[in-house]
Amino acid sequence: MSEYIKTIRQKVGHDPVIQCGASVIVINEAGELLLQLRRDNGMWGYHGGSVELNEKVEDAATRELFEETGLRAEALELFGVFSGAEMAYTYPNGDVVSNIDTVFLCRDYSGELKPQENEVSQLSFFPPTELPENIFSANIPALNEYLKRFMK
Repeated sequence: MSEYIKTIRQKVGHDPVIQCGASVIVINEAGELLLQLRRDNGMWGYHGGSVELNEKVEDAATRELFEETGLRAEALELFGVFSGAEMAYTYPNGDVVSNIDTVFLCRDYSGELKPQENEVSQLSFFPPTELPENIFSANIPALNEYLKRFMK
């Protein structure tokens, strides 16, 4: 949880808040998508997190990708901004959010895969047509849009 969100949560408890996210869908040379198995809810998803106060969205996406995977984004491509009722989520601790997620694609990256121990159980590449069934609900809209645009 970002420091900014921690501060907000101290004031509002578990009440719904708007949360600005920055995320990255990593695509390897074989066209497979890198997903992480999240420790908080046991679901698969792409990489990202909350934008800190006064942080650029691109910087947050790059930071989150490195923290969660050990990979450095050499280039990011804006994919889309996802919001609305389908992006609402209640975390296992009871915190309710309405996510606005700015999602980037990354095909140019460096480094070695290293899952962030406290947030990520596993990292795996999946062919887009063989994604796992237990996908994090707030990641479904962007992944569906990816499949729609690139898997014709």
